[in-house]
Amino acid sequence: MRWNGQELGVEQQDALPGLARLNNLVRSVQTPEFAGVTFHEVLAKSALNRVPGQSYVPFGWTINPYRGCSHACVYCLDPSTRITMADGSVRELRDVEPGDTVVGTARRDGYRRYAPSTVLAKWSTRKRAYRITLADGTTLVASGDHRFLTERGWKHVTGAMHGANRRPYITTGNSLIGFGRGATGPDFERTEEYRQGYLTGMIRGDGMLLERDDPRTGRPDQSYRAYRFRLALADGEALDRSREYLLGFGVATTTFEFSTATATRRPMMAIRTNRRADHSRITELIEWPADPSAAWHAGFLAGVFDAEGSNSRGILRISNRDIRMIEATATSLEKFGFDAVVEGPAANGVRNVRLRGGVAARQRFFDFTDPAILRKRSILGTMVKTHADLRVVAVEPLGTEIEMLDITTTTEDFIANGVVSHNCFARPTHEYLDLGAGDDFDRQLIVKVNVADVLRRELAKPSWRHEPVALGTNTDPYQRAEGRYALMPGIIEALAGSGTPFSVLTKGTLLRRDLPLLARAREHVPIDLAMSIAVYDDELQRSIEPGTPTTAARLAVVTAVRDAGFECTVFLMPILPFLTDTTAHLDDALRRAKAAGATSVVYSALHLRGAVKPWFLAWLAREHPELVPKYRAMFPGSTAYAPKEYRSWLAARIRPLMRAHRLERGREDAVTGGVRSTASVASSAERTLDSAAPAMLF
Repeated sequence: MRWNGQELGVEQQDALPGLARLNNLVRSVQTPEFAGVTFHEVLAKSALNRVPGQSYVPFGWTINPYRGCSHACVYCLDPSTRITMADGSVRELRDVEPGDTVVGTARRDGYRRYAPSTVLAKWSTRKRAYRITLADGTTLVASGDHRFLTERGWKHVTGAMHGANRRPYITTGNSLIGFGRGATGPDFERTEEYRQGYLTGMIRGDGMLLERDDPRTGRPDQSYRAYRFRLALADGEALDRSREYLLGFGVATTTFEFSTATATRRPMMAIRTNRRADHSRITELIEWPADPSAAWHAGFLAGVFDAEGSNSRGILRISNRDIRMIEATATSLEKFGFDAVVEGPAANGVRNVRLRGGVAARQRFFDFTDPAILRKRSILGTMVKTHADLRVVAVEPLGTEIEMLDITTTTEDFIANGVVSHNCFARPTHEYLDLGAGDDFDRQLIVKVNVADVLRRELAKPSWRHEPVALGTNTDPYQRAEGRYALMPGIIEALAGSGTPFSVLTKGTLLRRDLPLLARAREHVPIDLAMSIAVYDDELQRSIEPGTPTTAARLAVVTAVRDAGFECTVFLMPILPFLTDTTAHLDDALRRAKAAGATSVVYSALHLRGAVKPWFLAWLAREHPELVPKYRAMFPGSTAYAPKEYRSWLAARIRPLMRAHRLERGREDAVTGGVRSTASVASSAERTLDSAAPAMLF
C-alpha cells in the first residue's frame, strides 16, 4: 500500500460511503486507490482478544480493528472442515473460535509431535475452491493458496513450475502428513439404538446390576427381594452421559460420592437406583440384540471404551474378563472394518482387544463411535506418523467461489480433516517490515467496522477488570486503511472512558492525527506509545519496506509524540545481519532516534519464521545475492533464529551504544504508569527471540 496520502487536515474525498448494517459481512470492496487489496467489511461480535495464558507477553488483552495487511494471507478452508481439538474432540472450523486450543505440531527430541496450539485469530473470505482427494477417501476443500504438509515439505494447493505463480504445489502422487479422515463415516446422531448400545457397553463393562435376597434391618430371620443398580466412574463425562441416556429411557437415578481422592486415585462419583421397575428396565435395555444395527455397534464401542478402554502410548485397548464382551467388541470393530486382535487371557483372566493401524485407526474409531471421555481421545505428544494412505489422487477446481475460513495458531499449523494444515501467512505476531508476498498471495483486509461500538459494550460489563490493553501487537492499527475507516478514535474514547489503560505500537504516521485525542485520554488512563523503525539507510529502507512511511517520516512522528507530552519507545527490530548491524549503522540509528526525542530503544536480531523465509531469501537473492550463502549458513534448513553466537555478538556491539546515547530502558521502567508497555513486550522478545513481540516480522 502507498502511505504518502496520510496527510493531516486533508479530507478524504473518495472515502467509502456509509455502510449498510447487514449481518457479519457487510460487503467486500475494491478501490483504485488500494489496487490489489480487497476490504471485507464485517460486523465484529467481539473487540477484546484475550492473550493465551501460556504466552510470555506482559499484557492480557489486545484489540485488532483490522485483520491482515498488504501481505496478509488468504489461505482458507471450507467451514465444515473438521478440526481436531486438544481435548480430543472434533469441531467444524466454523465452530472454532479465538482462545480455543486445537492440535498443532511441534518438534521435540528431533521429531514432529502433536502439540496443543491456541487459536489467536479467525476470519472469513470468499475464494475459488478446490477439492483435494486422498487415496484413503479423505477429502479437503481449500483455496489454491492454502498449504498442507507433504512428505516433501509444505506445499500450496495450486501453483506453477515457472512464471509469476511459481511455488511448491501439490501434485498427484504427493502424500500428505497426518492420519487422515478416510471416507466419511456414518452419523448416528445419538439415536435410540446408539444410546442403547452405549448403555450396554458401559453397564456390562463397569456397572453393578444385581437382584438378591437381603435380610431386613433388625429382623435377620426375615428377608426381602433387593434390586440394586450402581455405576461408579472417575470421569464425569461418561457418568453424565449414562445418567442422561437412562433418564431418556425412563430410569431416574441419584448421584452420590462413591470415593474420595487419595494420593494415587482420583475421586469417583456414582449413580444408583434401587427401584424394581428401574432394575427391570435396565436389564431390558442391556440385553444382547439378535440383529444389532450399525448405530448399536457404534454406541456399544463408545460405552465399552469409556468403561474399560485405554489409549496409552499409542495403543488403544479394550479389556474385560467376560468372553462375551470381548467377542462383542471384536465383532463391532469388524462391523466397521477395523483391524483388531484379541490378546490373552492374562493370569487374572483379563483379555484385551487391541486396535491396529496407529493414529489413523484410533482417530477413525473416535470419529465413528464418539466416546464421552475426552482425556482418552487425546493425541498430544504422539509422534506424527502417517499410517493411512494419504496419497493425493486428485486436485480439482470446483468452478466456484465459496465462503471460507482460516485461523492463526501459536504453532502456525493445525489438523484439518486429519492432515497437517498450515495456518494463515499473517502470523500471530505483528509483521515488522512490510515485505509483500508478491503475486503469489491475494491481498485481503478484514475491517471490523463496528469495533468501537462492540468495545464499549464489552468494557461496560461488570466483569471487566480494567486490565491493560495493547494495540498493534498483531496488525498495525494505523496502517493506511485507518485513514479511510477512522476506527481508532472510537477505540481510544471507549478505552479512556472506561478507565482502561492501553498502549499503541505502530509504524504509521497517521498516529499524529490522534495525538490531541490521546493527550485528552491520558488525563483519565495511562497510555504508552511506541514507533517501529528498523532501517535507517534510505535506499535499503525503500527496497525492503516498499510502501511504508520513510524513516524520516516516522522519526518526525516520534518528535510529535514527545511534543504532545508522551514518552516514546523506538523498536529497532529486526536488525539484519551484514546489512544493518554495522557499528556505523547502529550508531546512526540510535543518534537519530535520540535526536527525534525517543526515550528508549529496544532491539532484536532477525529471525526468519514460517512462510516469510522463502520470500525474504528471494528478496535477498535479488537485491544482495552476495549475502545469500551467509544467510543460508546462519539459517540452515528450517532454522528460524540467528545463532546464539551472533546474538551475543550483536548485544556486545549495540548495548554500549545504547548506553552512550542514554536509550536503555531499565527494568523499573518496563511498566509505564500502570501500563505494561510495548517496550516490555520487545524486551521479552529480545530475551527469548520467540517473536510474540509485535515487531518481529522475519
